[in-house]
Amino acid sequence: MSDSSSSCTEKALKLSDNAVKVLEKRYLKRDKDGKCTEKPEDMFRRVADTIASGDLKFGKTEADVKKLSDRFYDAITNLYFMPNSPTLMNAGRELGQLAACFVLPVEDSLEGIFETVKNTALIHKSGGGTGFSFARLRPKNSVVRSTMGVSSGPVSFMEVFNAATEAVKQGGTRRGANMGILRVDHPDILEFINCKADNNKLNNFNISVAITDKFMEAYLNGTDYDLVNPQNNEVVGRLNAKEVFDLIVDGAWRNGEPGIVFIDKMNADNPTPLVGAIESTNPCGEVPLLPYEACNLGSINLGLMMKETSNGWEVDWDLLEKTTRTAMRFLDNVIAVNNYPLPQISEMVQNNRKIGLGVMGWADMLMKMRISYNSEAGTKLAGQVMEFIDYISKTESIELAKERGSFNNFKGSIYDQDNYLYNKYKGKSAGKISDEQWAQVDADIKKYGLRNATTTCIAPTGTISMIAGASGGVEPLFGLVFSRLIMDGTEMLEVNPIFKDYMVSHGLYSEELMSQIAKEGTIAHVDGVSDEVKQIFATAHDVSPYWHVKMQAAFQLHTDNAVSKTVNFVESATREDIKEAYILAYKNNLKGITVYRNNSRQFQPMNLDDKKKDEKKIEIKPVESKPEVDKKSEPEEYNPTGEVKKITCPECGNTIEMAEGCFICLNCGYSGCS
Repeated sequence: MSDSSSSCTEKALKLSDNAVKVLEKRYLKRDKDGKCTEKPEDMFRRVADTIASGDLKFGKTEADVKKLSDRFYDAITNLYFMPNSPTLMNAGRELGQLAACFVLPVEDSLEGIFETVKNTALIHKSGGGTGFSFARLRPKNSVVRSTMGVSSGPVSFMEVFNAATEAVKQGGTRRGANMGILRVDHPDILEFINCKADNNKLNNFNISVAITDKFMEAYLNGTDYDLVNPQNNEVVGRLNAKEVFDLIVDGAWRNGEPGIVFIDKMNADNPTPLVGAIESTNPCGEVPLLPYEACNLGSINLGLMMKETSNGWEVDWDLLEKTTRTAMRFLDNVIAVNNYPLPQISEMVQNNRKIGLGVMGWADMLMKMRISYNSEAGTKLAGQVMEFIDYISKTESIELAKERGSFNNFKGSIYDQDNYLYNKYKGKSAGKISDEQWAQVDADIKKYGLRNATTTCIAPTGTISMIAGASGGVEPLFGLVFSRLIMDGTEMLEVNPIFKDYMVSHGLYSEELMSQIAKEGTIAHVDGVSDEVKQIFATAHDVSPYWHVKMQAAFQLHTDNAVSKTVNFVESATREDIKEAYILAYKNNLKGITVYRNNSRQFQPMNLDDKKKDEKKIEIKPVESKPEVDKKSEPEEYNPTGEVKKITCPECGNTIEMAEGCFICLNCGYSGCS
């Protein structure tokens, strides 16, 4: 039984007590009195049956559907694969909305803006998160001809979206999450960069600056760059790229906001450029989407894609292939049975059929294989694993296209050309898939088509990784040992099972040592533990920013969409450290990067009036002015005032940690992302 006295269900299958608690709180059906009316195995069967029923639309029989449902059920209950939370919550239920994330357009009119606010509320009610670009909106103080008034600008309208989000509780299970993006060449970019300097502002938004290649060239060359009015595409001013970059870095150093997305790199991989340009992503940044697009996500548990041999643990490539093919069919069927909140979204999704198959349990795989996260061996294995998943997902999408047809917008897509994948990956093999194999995939796509415009994506797995008992996404572990208070107030230590097995088998385990590690949060500074052990079991703050970025880059190469990951910095990290990570991310072809300096949000809001007195003012230069080269500017330090305060989970009271691009409670699964 679960150790909770109010438990609705017996512990079932391979689920941990913590997983059962998360399922009881968020996922299982309840009656009007709040009592659970299903067990976890009932929920998993409900999901498997509902998604398998999509095959009926493609001419399959009830017997075929039953067989496919068993295949889905086995993959999920063995914890090999887990779909995104809305699918687990809503499949086979009245709501029927199964997608995790959406992007909506924000048009430059009052009617268009508030139509999007309404649509956002409908999506949040259905359990989804939303992303927006505010770059189409005219700058602050622009004249509005219809009223002869002046525009209040993008940031003011973000506050409207934020308030609407606060008012809508997502299906009783999750509060809405938003991504707000503004191009770096928008005239209001300085106000946007500073809009979350107060930790109490825009709390339902992650914000990111859309960085262009032109801006990065100006930064690297020490020059100014143009600001462009989106109403007429006229250049209305110039800013020094270094000063703006320093301001972005300063915000990230202070509280992790804003993040950055490399918008031109995203559009270089836009699979359907004739349909439109990518302007925004979902709330955690891993899915660049066109306006009115949605993406359904799922993750493979890499920690279980393994087999034990006489030489230790190895990747079980056969099991990984089988699981990838099952997951692809599952996710394509999700599109077939999904009940989308808006007709425009339904049409766009049916036309592009984007899938985001990703991974979790990456740190588990590395630890089992005794490979350090901080290593070339780690990034090489990452490249091999993601290359293999990418290849298998494409070949399975071809098989689906044979049976069901290509996605409707295939003609004119990046795949509707000769040798696209061969040219993209030529000479970049990580050792699992050859150039010749990619050439064959291209030939098969030309002959049969492709079912899905994208197949891969590394998404946050905060809650579903807790259900699967896996480490989150492609992150290192956040801690090896956690201390929890149980009902009678006594302390209980929760030790990572892979770490515990290693320590026990090597004669190193003791309760005293585990208590010390729980207090330290890492073994990096614990006496009596070898350097080899410290390397194998490095946690998030033991991993250098360099290896955080290099690991993200290793996964990004074979990921169609993007990679949600946090580059964790120690509290003493400098702005220069963060700047170096950003530049490394750009040079390694990442599509975006999120950084978080430990404890940087664990303060009460600073005194804004005092802050303004000390803050360096950056002026927009008139268009006529000449670029000024290499201005030396470093935002001045300031000290937050007020009482130091941990960020605590609103549901269980435990401390929330920053990982996978959002805040996650490692105790109950509450997440700032959707």
